[in-house]
Amino acid sequence: MNIQPSAEAGTQTEAASGVPAPLSPVDDVAADVPPGSPVGRLAATVERLRHEVRTAQAEAEGRALIELAKGILIERLGCGPAQAGRQLAELAEQAQVTSLELAVDVINQAARDRVAEVTEAFLSTAAAPSGQAEESAAVRLRAAESGVLAAHDAQAMADSLLEHALRPLGAVAVAIWAAGSDGSLALAGSAGFTPAEAARWCYVPPDVATVARRGLTEPDGQWLPSIAASGLPTIGRRDYPDGARIAVPAGAGGRIHGVLEIAWPGAEEPLPRPVVRQVETLAELCAHTLEDFVPSAGTSWGPRVVPDVAELMDLADGLHDPALVLVPHLDDDGRLVDFRIQHVNSRFLDPAGRSRAVVGGALLLEAYPMAAGAGELFQRVERVYATGEPFRAHRMRLTALVDQVPLSAVADISISRHGSSVLLIWRIEDETARLASLLQHAQRLGRIGGFEENLLTSEITWNGQLFDLYGRPPTSSPVPLEDLPAYSHPDDAVQIGRFLRTLLHQHRPASAAFRLRRPDGVTRHMRVVAEPVLDTAGQLFGVRGAYQDISAQHWTEVALAATRDQLAHTEQQAVERNRLTLQLQHAIMPPTQAPLRVPSLQVAVRYRPAETEHLVGGDWYDAVVLPSGLVLLCVGDVAGHGIEAATSMVVLRNALRGLAVTGAGPAQLLSWLNIVAHHLTGAVTATAVCGLYDAERRTLRWARAGHLPPVLVRTDEATPLPRLKGLLLGALPEAEYEETEVRLAAGDTLLMYTDGLIERRDRSVEESLSHLLETARSGPRTLDQQLDRLLTYSRSDTDDDTCIVGIRVG
Repeated sequence: MNIQPSAEAGTQTEAASGVPAPLSPVDDVAADVPPGSPVGRLAATVERLRHEVRTAQAEAEGRALIELAKGILIERLGCGPAQAGRQLAELAEQAQVTSLELAVDVINQAARDRVAEVTEAFLSTAAAPSGQAEESAAVRLRAAESGVLAAHDAQAMADSLLEHALRPLGAVAVAIWAAGSDGSLALAGSAGFTPAEAARWCYVPPDVATVARRGLTEPDGQWLPSIAASGLPTIGRRDYPDGARIAVPAGAGGRIHGVLEIAWPGAEEPLPRPVVRQVETLAELCAHTLEDFVPSAGTSWGPRVVPDVAELMDLADGLHDPALVLVPHLDDDGRLVDFRIQHVNSRFLDPAGRSRAVVGGALLLEAYPMAAGAGELFQRVERVYATGEPFRAHRMRLTALVDQVPLSAVADISISRHGSSVLLIWRIEDETARLASLLQHAQRLGRIGGFEENLLTSEITWNGQLFDLYGRPPTSSPVPLEDLPAYSHPDDAVQIGRFLRTLLHQHRPASAAFRLRRPDGVTRHMRVVAEPVLDTAGQLFGVRGAYQDISAQHWTEVALAATRDQLAHTEQQAVERNRLTLQLQHAIMPPTQAPLRVPSLQVAVRYRPAETEHLVGGDWYDAVVLPSGLVLLCVGDVAGHGIEAATSMVVLRNALRGLAVTGAGPAQLLSWLNIVAHHLTGAVTATAVCGLYDAERRTLRWARAGHLPPVLVRTDEATPLPRLKGLLLGALPEAEYEETEVRLAAGDTLLMYTDGLIERRDRSVEESLSHLLETARSGPRTLDQQLDRLLTYSRSDTDDDTCIVGIRVG
């Protein structure tokens, strides 16, 4: 069978990418010159020869994959080369695919490597195209792998990647960057960019933000839909100013050796995940070539310093801080699993106190298993080895596990990569120096200055803080303790004299508070504490102590004393105000009311004031027989607490009683009461329920203004009356209220109440109302007992006033 994989591959490439290949200079000439002219015939000849060269190259690469598949069949089937070729051709014919596609499938099944995994993932997702384009992903990746492995340098590798794997994805250029140990980037190879552009970008210094740098620092790479929008500089920005870019780290064996950067001609949407995995696979192929990459002598990268382990060990021995030289430890599959401690310098100090011989030669996670824990030391070393970017940390915790006991120390950490090794330096914090620094900060924050005085030699030692407290320059002479009265306020002479006698004559520790007069005219409140220093014979030869600036504390105490006096006065006023409010409220709203004498009707009221005196509220009730013989029943609740709420309650209660004499219905009464609340009481808001009971007809006409409706208890059932429309009192200048009538039967009980009976902070009104209905339906025989039961079993927790008005039809 005559197989021509290059022609098929070229067809698939154009079909998959949807982007025509860029025109060469010959293409430009052929487009403008007539075919029959001498120049046209020459261009056609050049194009034909170029096509033959490409076909030959593709055939060679495809033939290599077919021969590899034949070898796999020979090993598995135990047949000869000719039989393996016939078997491959027959299987391709039966599957209706090309021999090249079937060869790639055989290689994937045998290899089970990263290329095979990516191909299977690509074919199993909805993002994969249909038909022959499905198999083109496997063919392209294997062809690219073959070209990369056959490439003699990174430049040839870039040409192979662009031709076989990236053009079908719509890409037009590729750049392969090699990462230096100092974090710099060198252009190892490129394709699709102009030679001038590649020459401009042969070297990128460390810490310069580029697209490739982002790909090096981001674990999953960097996707940019448009480099024009990103503003990042990069290679080929002049060639493709609005193009999309992707930069993927190229790593192998746990180390990142460089970056694979791919360019598209225009802005693009983010690539599907299967395509991104293909790009990551290509980057991994590049990493194996970049392992041995060394820039040419003519590049501007400069001398590449790659010290071996011996040189790094010499460097570690010359350091004054503890240092470890680490080399990567790989498993059988070439993956990085740990670092071996190759060398420990003479300054080494183990957090657990172990010797150099115990730690040297061990694996890092064996010697310090806690390095993989919360401190993330191992992850930091791994990252530095992968990227080459050094790491510094201040006050990082080191933990060593000795006999299952964790021993910790705090240290400053420095990690850097040198060639293929890592240098780990730590400086364990000196406890004595740390405590001394802590003491200095404590003295500064507490405004404390220390002193020591030798009475035999007259030598006096002050620290710098004490000079600041005295307002004297550090070059001046300290003040002897016996001269303290000359620097203090005259009114403090008695305290200073007592302090000096106790200290110098009675040889006992002493303290005193005084006012220090400084040379700059500022007076500070100070406290001095001192103790005598005695020799073996009990004779005084020195004094040591400290001064503390307590000016802020002094003025705070003065302010607190004034505040306490003001609070006491305010509290006394509040108590008197609440007492008057309670007296007013109890005078108008007694807890119980004398029974009304109405035929066939029992009326009872209950009022429970708030338990906390400062929460005196504006709840009110009224039950009175009008001149018309109707019974006025109402409850209300004025918003707020205190004397304002109580006085507003009095105004509304008396106004409603006076308005009811007119004979108007409940809706009209609430409408008039709304005008009173809005205009005559300082814009007070309140809720209310108003009813007129006709004893002869046993009917109740009622209306509500934002209040909970009454509850009707009939036999063993308790139900709330319907919620009529009605805005709360005082909200608007004019409001209309809905009115309805309910007919009562003998034995019915009607309850009006304020929200203090049911309101809870942790429950909704509906839940609290359900509890009230359950309590009301099983009430005692008498009306008074039923109201008392409602107050007793109330679950309200707002400590608010409560009013209840109840009627029972005889």
